[in-house]
Amino acid sequence: MIVEGERHILVVDDEPDICENLRDILLDCGYRVDIAANGDAALELLARGAYDIALIDLKMPGMDGVELCRRIRDQKTGTVGMILSAYVGPKAAADAVAAGAWRVLAKPINPMELIGVIETALDTPLVLVVDDDRDLCGSLRDALNEHGFRVGEAHSAAEAEHHLRGGAPQVVLIDLKLADADGLEVFRQVQTRSPSARAILITAFRDEMAGRIGEALELGAASVHYKPFEPRRLIDSIRAAIGDSIRGDSPAVGGES
Repeated sequence: MIVEGERHILVVDDEPDICENLRDILLDCGYRVDIAANGDAALELLARGAYDIALIDLKMPGMDGVELCRRIRDQKTGTVGMILSAYVGPKAAADAVAAGAWRVLAKPINPMELIGVIETALDTPLVLVVDDDRDLCGSLRDALNEHGFRVGEAHSAAEAEHHLRGGAPQVVLIDLKLADADGLEVFRQVQTRSPSARAILITAFRDEMAGRIGEALELGAASVHYKPFEPRRLIDSIRAAIGDSIRGDSPAVGGES
């Protein structure tokens, strides 16, 4: 089996034999593979390049796998973290998922199971939420995870730019009133750095933002949702926007929800 596009995977484990075994399995499947012996080394590699998947040992000297997953979630939107461990109790598994782990897999690793989980993760759409309300971001992350989306969070325009440089979201949810910038600035960043991504606007200020909303819709934003929005309708809009992105449809003026 050869993987198209030569996806890039980072293996993080302090046991060299496990790293080499995983490297051999992944190379045979057509993936590019790098190895890090601890969390700090992994973060150095992540700072220098993009990875689609990070396979992370739970128990390592220094930074453990849960903390590394949390750092990856906050810094590298496009990277999916997965925890690998021979000692995963219910609390550790829950902590890992809360920190952003896509899955928790038991050692010794079943190669077919691992490849299946990796392929599923790579086929899962990525949504970036840009909003300075951290509680709302958390609620949206949980709801979107439940509906099968990968989710990245940015709480400022600067964080959004960082995530857009390091990942390739298919949909970006943009609050139009951020603490450090006008949401239209983020929308323009999306158009520049991720032109295939579709943008969905979110705001609590229908009248105040009417001009900006009209401008963004004319420029190709997919739709606008007003807070407090109905989650089901937002999910439907995200799915429709992902369909447009996959098909390469030309931007069209979106409807309001």
